[in-house]
Amino acid sequence: MSASFLVAIAALAAASIVCALLAIRLRQQAARQRRALQAMAAQLQTAAQEAARLAAAAERERIYADLHDDLGARLLDLVYRAPTPAEADRVRAILQDLRDVVTRSRGTPGTLDDVLADIRAEAAQRLAAADIELVWDAPPDLPEPVLDPARALHLYRIVREAISNVIQHARARRLRVRLRVADARLRLELTDDGGGAVGDGGRAGRGMHGMRERASELDGAIRWAPGTEGGTKVLLELPLPAAETR
Repeated sequence: MSASFLVAIAALAAASIVCALLAIRLRQQAARQRRALQAMAAQLQTAAQEAARLAAAAERERIYADLHDDLGARLLDLVYRAPTPAEADRVRAILQDLRDVVTRSRGTPGTLDDVLADIRAEAAQRLAAADIELVWDAPPDLPEPVLDPARALHLYRIVREAISNVIQHARARRLRVRLRVADARLRLELTDDGGGAVGDGGRAGRGMHGMRERASELDGAIRWAPGTEGGTKVLLELPLPAAETR
């Protein structure tokens, strides 16, 4: 076998090895490029989703602002022009419902103490406008579990409807709100001194039905009984988040 033939074979083998190495490198580069493109596509998709979320949030904020500024101003004007305190309170309750939509649906969770403080402030304002005394009876050492916005909203609406019934139907001079906590359950009583007791099928039936539904959403229960001062007592009991209760 001649030397030139051996050299040709060696050159051919070297060329084959080089081609194989180049093919391996090209496959590796292609794989890296595919991974890079996949990562870039995922980043673009995430960025597009975030942009869409921010755009939707901005539009929602605009709608909230328009509702509050336009409709809220009109409702407030109706409050001042209402012919009777009861009519003014109806509009005031609607205005507060609107504010709930604007603020609490986009809000962060708050503690039970925060929620009760807001409820007390709203109740005091509404009852004072109707010339009804508010007696707030709550112990200083209530637990402070965190209530998510949905649960807080149900609690607000239940108390708001109960106060609406007192203002519009009870002819009361005083409303006592009593709060107690036992066994990780909140017990809330609203007792007026108005014109007679009502049962579960009494006045303001639609509002009472809504209160029952909201109490059910809170995994609680609500009932009505004769009040100790001659009027009506609303008794609401619901569990508090056990993990957060001190």
